Amino acid sequence: MPSHPKTLPLAVLAAAVLITSGCTADPDGSPAGAAPGGGGPALAAVDTLTVKGRAPRTGYEREKFGRAWIDVDGNGCGTRDDILKRDLSDVRFKEGRCKVASGVLADDPYTGDRVDFVRGRSKVDIDHLVALSDAWQKGAQQWDEAKRHRFANDPLNLLAVDASANRRKSDGDAATWLPPNKAYRCTYVAAQVAVKKKYGVWVTRGERDAMKTVLRGCPDQKLP
Repeated sequence: MPSHPKTLPLAVLAAAVLITSGCTADPDGSPAGAAPGGGGPALAAVDTLTVKGRAPRTGYEREKFGRAWIDVDGNGCGTRDDILKRDLSDVRFKEGRCKVASGVLADDPYTGDRVDFVRGRSKVDIDHLVALSDAWQKGAQQWDEAKRHRFANDPLNLLAVDASANRRKSDGDAATWLPPNKAYRCTYVAAQVAVKKKYGVWVTRGERDAMKTVLRGCPDQKLP
């Protein structure tokens, strides 16, 4: 008669949970690639980031991070549509359950405004919270192709936002651009810290100081 699950070692049970959820585990039992200390205070996490000068943008191309919006999680849908489904309300599909035809960004994180999404004439962009070009100048040019693909399609680093605000942001970091919606700035900076911590992207001194300035106003803000 098979033994009851309670008799299994905790490490075995943890591994079983990770396998059935489609995740792998690092030697310490945490999900592979998880940000060390994820969920902790964002302000304290800033001091764990490496501080270095910005490297040249030479050699940067969007294609270095893979074809845009591939199906990295194997659910049959591209990453862009996955994020639209996650962030929009009143979602309608063009066909099946993948291609989002329309929806509403009821409270755009960057502006606080309502933004309607209609496929083909969208006013909604999927933003990389840590821009690909910014990452390229702060470590990503040294990564292999697989890591760049993961970075470009990681939901932690992706957000549906007002297209015009996203264009104004361009590839800015926290020292050069913050959301006009001040109520979202703590969440925005905390997310950038989490992404940079997870992938080992460094920050400039000015960027680190800007992150701390924002997060000192919300010292209890957690990493996502």
